[in-house]
Amino acid sequence: MPDHDKRVALVTGANRGIGYAISRPLGQQNITVILGTRDPNKGAAACSRLQREGLEVHFELLDVADEKSIKSAIENIRAQFGRLDILVNNAGIMIDGEVDARNVDQETIQQTLQTNVIGPLLLCQHCIPLMKAGGYGRIVNMSSTLGSLTDMADPGSGYASVRTPAYRLSKAALNCITTLLAKEVRDDNILINSACPGWVRTDMGGDHAPLTPEQGADTPVWLATLPDGGPTGGFYRERTLIPW
Repeated sequence: MPDHDKRVALVTGANRGIGYAISRPLGQQNITVILGTRDPNKGAAACSRLQREGLEVHFELLDVADEKSIKSAIENIRAQFGRLDILVNNAGIMIDGEVDARNVDQETIQQTLQTNVIGPLLLCQHCIPLMKAGGYGRIVNMSSTLGSLTDMADPGSGYASVRTPAYRLSKAALNCITTLLAKEVRDDNILINSACPGWVRTDMGGDHAPLTPEQGADTPVWLATLPDGGPTGGFYRERTLIPW
């Protein structure tokens, strides 16, 4: 097995937006960063941009909605680097727009859960053995305040008018995965947390969002590089614990 002496991070959906913004500061902290991307051309272009900044960055074809793709990507990482220390489950979709929970169709729910929930869970399942072997792991599940049950139940919430029931359901379920897995690996120096980046100007967030991708990346990068003994099993926004 190759002997790679630097920490290795996998960031999914990393060729643009928040995933790309997370990858740069990780690379600047002397971490080898692997961009998980579905499109080889976009992955190669993003990789080249970061490499020109002097960062050690690679890209791996990865479709989080396809279990075979997940298995192949992790095996390639194992073969090339012999380790994986950090996983940022950033890739996600929001495809239910203005529909409400009474009318959202089953196909939309299934597609959203496959990408936003099942994919991240499978990645965790395949990455944790590598982390355990190295005695170190950090997993960040990119969630959203829209997945907070506390926020959903608050009629005064600033997000009360936002519907997207499939997306909300998927992020609540992703938070559940965070709590379940964090409990199971607490004694293995593997810290697992959910992060809300806030409302960010991306293809998903739109042009009117107040935050840049770099601002949205701050909390995920912080969680991805926590020291030993740091918090685990929590939900954070702006580096502050928020309610489920």
